[in-house]
Amino acid sequence: MKPRYLIAVCLLWVCVCAVIPVNAFTADTLSITINSNGDATAVMNYELTFAEQAAIFFHAADPATQLQNAISSNFGGQATVVHADMSSAEVLVPSFASVTTSGQQTTITTPSFSFERAQQVMQQYWYASLISPHLAPQVTTITFPDGHQVTYYNQISFPSVTYQMATP
Repeated sequence: MKPRYLIAVCLLWVCVCAVIPVNAFTADTLSITINSNGDATAVMNYELTFAEQAAIFFHAADPATQLQNAISSNFGGQATVVHADMSSAEVLVPSFASVTTSGQQTTITTPSFSFERAQQVMQQYWYASLISPHLAPQVTTITFPDGHQVTYYNQISFPSVTYQMATP
């Protein structure tokens, strides 16, 4: 094959790959640690495509602000993004869970929550036809103050969890 044809085939292949939908934001893990007062720290580990990384690098996208707005609207309070980079984000969510104490028992109840709305919002972006985001974390772990954990796999929506623990 002549070099000219080989270059043309390679360029054509690159153009085809550029318009085929690819997985975009892929949530790997979500860890939610609840404090005894109901505040929570959420850490999400994720993968971004090269194009998404470039958009962040050139400040065309701001994942920290997007994440903070999504969490604040989902939980009706102010969330604070502590850290966000190309592979993870840490967010503080005040009053995430309700806490009640009666005698020697403390009951902690988490809200139900979902990433379905975030998936819908992502479909409104100009590049939506080029991506296929996967927002359901492969593993989601909710950890209560005494170390008890509840784990979910590949879920986009999560039910409310009520857990009773002995008060020290």
